[in-house]
Formats: sequence, C-alpha cells, structure tokens
Amino acid sequence: MALTLYPAIDLKGGQVVRLKRGDMNQATVYSAEPAAQARKFAAAGFGWLHVVDLDGAFAGRPANAAAVQSILAAVQGVPVQLGGGIRSMATVEAWLDHGVRRVILGSAALKDPEFALAACRAFPGRVAVGIDARGGMVATEGWADISTMPAQELARRFEDAGASAIIYTDIDRDGMLGGVNLEQTLALARAVRLPVIASGGVASLDDLAALAAVAAEGIEGVIIGRALYDGRVDPAKALALVESLAPMAAGTAAG
Repeated sequence: MALTLYPAIDLKGGQVVRLKRGDMNQATVYSAEPAAQARKFAAAGFGWLHVVDLDGAFAGRPANAAAVQSILAAVQGVPVQLGGGIRSMATVEAWLDHGVRRVILGSAALKDPEFALAACRAFPGRVAVGIDARGGMVATEGWADISTMPAQELARRFEDAGASAIIYTDIDRDGMLGGVNLEQTLALARAVRLPVIASGGVASLDDLAALAAVAAEGIEGVIIGRALYDGRVDPAKALALVESLAPMAAGTAAG
C-alpha cells in the first residue's frame, strides 16, 4: 500500500497558518478561508486531510470550531483527522458526530492517560495518538512544555488500546523545511506495533521517497505542510511518487 500523504491545515484565529517549531509568534498566514484550502487539497487528489486547531492546543479546548466545521462541510467525501484541544470524551464524541473521521489526542495522552486510553477503547480505530517530541522527549501544551517521558515509552502504552496510529512530530524540524527525522521516526515505528505517521520537516520529494522506501517497517503516512504551501512539493508529483514506490516498499517487506 502506498504511503498516505496528509496535507496539513493548521488553524489560528480562523486562518490557515504554518508555524516554525511550534512557535505561535512565528505564524505565516496562507489563507483566510480554510474551507477553500480544503477543497484545493481534495481537488488535488489527496485522500485525507490533517487539521489542527492550534489555538485549541494551547487553550485545552476547541477554539476554531467554526473553521473546522466549514472544512468538514466543504470536503464531505474526504476523511479528516483533527487534533488540538481535545481533552474530554464529550469533545471526542462531538467531533466524531460532526463527521471527523479520526481525532488526535496529544497532550491528553501524557497528562490524562486514563481518558486517552478510554477514548481509544470506546472508539477503536478512530483515535490517533499525537506524540510531539524534542530530543526524543514528549512535549505538551502546544509544545510549550517538555516532559521527561521518552516518545517510545508513551507510544507503547497505547499499543493494545485500539489506537489507530501514532502521529510522530519532531518539533525541531516542524515548519523548518530541513528534512524529516527519518532515524527517530523509523526507530519509533520499529519499537511499536501501531502504524506511525511522520510529521515535521518535509521539504522535497526526496523526503517522501525516503519514507516510502521504509514504509513497510510501519510508517503508514506523512504529514506535509509548509512544503506544499510554498510550492516546494507539487501535489501531483508527490502522489505519483508514493504510488510508484508502493511496490518497492512491499518488496522490501517480503525480502
């Protein structure tokens, strides 16, 4: 199966932005109309959308609900995974009821593991665990706090809970166009039985090729943000590339 490409729509103040290393003071606005951006990605052929409520991640509760709902209404045939500010079962249920295919639990996975595990069990396959790390240690509260919990240790806690995937973000790479941290992403994929989605640093088709080549080792997909908005990665070429490399990944697994 081909590596899944997840174009990112990060929301701040109702607008589509990209941050550098998770710094809310370093936000570049790319669109004032999230729904229009979602339609562009859908029209380009992407099979999923990755949406993050950045304000919600800091506030601990949904803060860009209207923008998220506009995206859901605009691309009803394209599955959406949503993170940011989802800290209660009621919020999980509400977003799933509104049409979100998969919710992402980030800070809650570390700070409120009972809730996070319960959500995974209550909605098997519809909850992903977002692990954002700096130097291999988990960061929370919109990346403002760095914990002493190793990323791999946190991921293992969710292996048998019904989580759909681990979304692994290298904070130091995010929004910097410096290339994916393939070594740490692959190490995490090899350490857990859950599929891993890479995030942070995609700058070129070469990054996608490198991930696609090892996809059979547990890397299910990759989130692409600034490289798409800046035109460094062409959607058609990216989708064609991962499709062409899918048999190669399968052959690697067989070998």
